[in-house]
Amino acid sequence: MDNNRLLEALHCIPPSELDYNQWCQVGMALKTEGYDWPVWDEWSRSDNRYHAGECEKKWRSFQSHTAAPVTGGTIVELAKRYGFNPVNRGEAFDWNDEISDEGDELVVVNRDWLEGKALPSPMGNPAQQLTTYLETLFDSSDLVGYVTETWEKDGRFMPQKGNWDRTAGQLIEELGLCDGKPELVFGDTRPEVGAWIRFNPLDGNGVRNENVTAFNFALVESDEMPVEEQYAVYQTMELPIAALVHSGKKSLHAIVRVDAPNYSEYQRRVDYLYKVCEKNGLKIDRQNRNPSRLSRMPGVMRNGHQQSLLAVNIGKGSWDEWREWIEAVNDDLPDTEALSSVWEDLPALSPALIQGVLRQGHKLLLAGPSKAGKSFALIELCIAIAEGFPWMGFPCARGRVLYVNLELDRASCLHRFKDVYNALGWEPMSIRNIDIWNLRGHSVPMDKLAPKLIRRASKQDYIAVVIDPIYKVITGDENSADQMAKFCNQFDKVCTELGCAVIYCHHHSKGAQGGKRSMDRASGSGVFARDPDALLDMIELPISEEVRGQRKNNAVCRLCGAWLERYDQSDKVSQDDLCSRKAALDACMDFLPTSAYNALLDEVAQADAQEGAVTAWRIEGTLREFPRFPALNVWFNYPVHQVDRSGVLADIQPEAEQPAWKKNFGKKKSNHERAQERKADLDSAFAMLSSSGPVTVKALCEYLDVKPRTLQKHIKESGKYWSEGWTENSEIGMKASAQNTD
Repeated sequence: MDNNRLLEALHCIPPSELDYNQWCQVGMALKTEGYDWPVWDEWSRSDNRYHAGECEKKWRSFQSHTAAPVTGGTIVELAKRYGFNPVNRGEAFDWNDEISDEGDELVVVNRDWLEGKALPSPMGNPAQQLTTYLETLFDSSDLVGYVTETWEKDGRFMPQKGNWDRTAGQLIEELGLCDGKPELVFGDTRPEVGAWIRFNPLDGNGVRNENVTAFNFALVESDEMPVEEQYAVYQTMELPIAALVHSGKKSLHAIVRVDAPNYSEYQRRVDYLYKVCEKNGLKIDRQNRNPSRLSRMPGVMRNGHQQSLLAVNIGKGSWDEWREWIEAVNDDLPDTEALSSVWEDLPALSPALIQGVLRQGHKLLLAGPSKAGKSFALIELCIAIAEGFPWMGFPCARGRVLYVNLELDRASCLHRFKDVYNALGWEPMSIRNIDIWNLRGHSVPMDKLAPKLIRRASKQDYIAVVIDPIYKVITGDENSADQMAKFCNQFDKVCTELGCAVIYCHHHSKGAQGGKRSMDRASGSGVFARDPDALLDMIELPISEEVRGQRKNNAVCRLCGAWLERYDQSDKVSQDDLCSRKAALDACMDFLPTSAYNALLDEVAQADAQEGAVTAWRIEGTLREFPRFPALNVWFNYPVHQVDRSGVLADIQPEAEQPAWKKNFGKKKSNHERAQERKADLDSAFAMLSSSGPVTVKALCEYLDVKPRTLQKHIKESGKYWSEGWTENSEIGMKASAQNTD
């Protein structure tokens, strides 16, 4: 917020209504924001407590460089209580401004149509009023504090500490014998000043907050509107008022039930009460918020007018009942509707975004373990929606899509999109349909991200928003159903506000998942599986050496056929030979030039490495809007998923969790075997990455999911590779001797 708006906020705050601590906070905030003490001093002058020179002296004591400085936000929050709206001038939002979702929440009074209501008559003679007041607010054994004597300061009469040595029962008994004259019980008062009484019981040791024994009531007082209008507001708000007292001047004192179990909860409830009152047009005197505060004693004269008890037990019967009512009275929920009214004219269903899987405006969760390629699958989906092409064999609607990247650095994310486009073999004809929001290092919890996302996307006509991954924005305990339900509600808010689908991914819990139902595999609370309209779950399938060997054979045969076709030699080789790796390579050696054959061998090595890294996955769907589809088997051939058209994966079952004693039975490998596996993995990774350009330490670490120190050990162990230096961007190369011998 700019300086002019901060000063505008400052001048919305009446300094006379702040306590000492709040007044100091305003000064601290101004100093933090770069102002000088005269600004604070000028603003403070309108308070009758102002003393010349006090602001300048106090200003010098404020520390400018504290760990948690008071900022201009404190001034804005105080100003909001007095009607300040930081975004009410038709100004454009700043990039990081948040849209409040409160709106008219908690507002039940229409101030434009507020009409005053006639006040009720006092409840009997002065002694009767006090008796009713005491019977309503106190138990007979409660000690009651009251003040009838005053002292003078700067021409004003101030209440003394008063008395607190008699119980409500004793006072009520004496009032019954005083012939309607409460001064015989409480003592004489100064007629032009009146008297006061405390509305919470005391312990008999003093009148401070720590002497309060029960936090039953709070005082609401406002003198900024006629008392008839105050009465109308109190009634409209259904405040749980135990006693309503006319001050004898220009305010009504509402003694409101808060029924707090302790002081800290009392503070929270009073803050909430005052917030609601201020939202409904009452300018509250916040100096009255303490539980030991004095209120006007009914039945006593004040400057020619009686301080009168007007009513008891009006509004809602308790704090809980009132709070539930005030939060529900304008909850912005839709009205109920009779099914009969729409039976013959049902609304149209939302069109499908992913045919047979997800409708537009609904939610989809993609769940799976690490290295399943979930992020690549979501990038594939973004591209499929942008181009209007199928995804995993499912036709997709064409439209604009936003990919919210929370995990990858910007460069890696952008490269992934291009790599996936190239691997799919699709021309980027509709690339303008894809927007990317890179938030790595800037992500915030989902309840804060949702309004920012809605604001940025509100005019973009997206039909899908993809959030990847959600663990970066989860708020609360992942295993708590209540907290995860609130978290998932943020996705509903995005769907509703933008009218688009929300698609996100989540990880599996630890351990083998083959023995679980697909909807039970996602980590954390079961809310994750129940909340989305479509749950797609990925589980890995173990690939036998026979199946992997057949894939390598087929890949090499395709390469040989392509090279023979390129040199017009394909008619010299039978189809049977082109189905056998050895026969196809022998034919190529016979019919291709040496240079071409050597180039083919390089491609064969890359194909073997690539096929060695291929993984197999089964995708199962739990759908709310469509029938369940047959399990979908796919290969993850980095960087894309390919549907298994051969059917070879159909009969493979995922590994189930085994007893601990049986997990490694018969599978223990020697150190030599493990070293050979590490070398093979390194060779495969290097071959895969080198096909796209130079290979770096960072790229190999990410591909192999190891730390740099581990990678350094594996490289040394292999004896094939070298690296100049050892930073993230250092390039990995193959030693000349290894190139000559391989």
